[in-house]
Amino acid sequence: MSYIKPKKLNKGEVIGIISPASSPEDPILVNKGIRYLESIGYRIELGKNINKNRGYLAGTDEERVEDLHQMFKNKIVKAIFCLRGGYGAFRLLDKINYNLIKKYPKIFVGFSEITSLQMAFLRKANLITFAGPMIVPNFSKNINKYTEANFWRLITSSKKVGRLKFPESNTLPNINTGISTGRLVGGNLAVLVSLIGTEFLPDLKDKILFLEDVGEYPYKIDRMMNQLRLNKVFKKIKGIVLGRFVDCFEHDPNKKTLTLSEVMNDYLSGIKVPSVYTFPHGHIKDFITLPVGLRTKLNATKGFVEIIESCVR
Repeated sequence: MSYIKPKKLNKGEVIGIISPASSPEDPILVNKGIRYLESIGYRIELGKNINKNRGYLAGTDEERVEDLHQMFKNKIVKAIFCLRGGYGAFRLLDKINYNLIKKYPKIFVGFSEITSLQMAFLRKANLITFAGPMIVPNFSKNINKYTEANFWRLITSSKKVGRLKFPESNTLPNINTGISTGRLVGGNLAVLVSLIGTEFLPDLKDKILFLEDVGEYPYKIDRMMNQLRLNKVFKKIKGIVLGRFVDCFEHDPNKKTLTLSEVMNDYLSGIKVPSVYTFPHGHIKDFITLPVGLRTKLNATKGFVEIIESCVR
């Protein structure tokens, strides 16, 4: 299979902004995010329907798909950033023209709920995308310098990325040791497992799987990990990178529960797959952008991750 790398982003070029899932609650934050992008030298093109609302959705499915298609077709737009996650991108998957995305490949950025689009783009259009910061909340506040430097380096330079540097430590703790190489896929755990059984999940054979989540109780994480197990995912993949699982604990001190660590160990400690945890990716400030679909080396014995090629051309 031939994977498509988008062209790198240059200063002065146009970034398109769409909202394929939910809309932000505070429009002031959107304006702050836009001003940040303009302040560092980029021009902005807003999706026509970006201010629409329909319940928890940023407009109807048709409106959100229209903005997605228009941004890929628009020749002056060189990168597409998602406004935020939330919920709703799932509903677009069978309405998207993937031949259009293949014809006009571009940098596409988002995470969390946006995982559904990234998995579908990889499966249907072979496009490398970026699990990275969004307008709200990442660019709309005082963006973390570590997050900022890591992100722009990946999408503006055609040089090989190399070994990733972590803000707190040079190495990651492991569940299982070992070294493996494979294409990096994954994202939000809840979103990923909801794609199982559909035509939009990439083949996970020989892939390195990265996972993150937010606001899920340990028993729900347990259920989702078990769904991966029952679908033999852990027998297919070549490595696991656990990102941050934010606010994923039982809030009631009187309720019986397993910890998140116990759940993960139950599923991962008995398999012969290199695996690390506390990788700085997810709903956190110190945030590493990950290129979805790119060849990656995981050294769980020494606790590092290396992107072994460039992300853009």
